[in-house]
Amino acid sequence: QVQLVESGGGLVQPGGSLRLSCAASGSLFRLYTMGWYRQAPGKQRELVASITSALSTNYADSVKGRFTISRDNAKNTVYLQMNSLKPEDTAVYYCKLTWVKDYWGQGTQVTVSS
Repeated sequence: QVQLVESGGGLVQPGGSLRLSCAASGSLFRLYTMGWYRQAPGKQRELVASITSALSTNYADSVKGRFTISRDNAKNTVYLQMNSLKPEDTAVYYCKLTWVKDYWGQGTQVTVSS
C-alpha cells in the first residue's frame, strides 16, 4: 500500500513563496508519475503540475512561470516550489502518485492573504 505525506503548507502574503513536499512510501518511487493538484472551496480539484519518471513536466497555465515541480528519487519526495503567490492560489493542495492506479495524500492548506 502506497502512502503519501504532504507538508509545507501555511499562510503567506501575496507575492510570497512556499515549498510543498510530498514523501512517498515504496521502493519504486523513481518509476511513478507524481502530481500536485489543488481544490479551492466550491471548486473542482484541478491539476497544478506533474512530473514523470523521465522528468517530463506539465503545468497548469495559471501557474506557469511561478511554480516549479521537481523530484528527488533518493528521498522518495516530490516538491512544488511556489513563487509570486496570489490570493487565487489559496486552496488545499494534494499530492497524487500514479502507478497502476492513483494514490492521494491527505492534503495541505495553502492560504495567500494579507
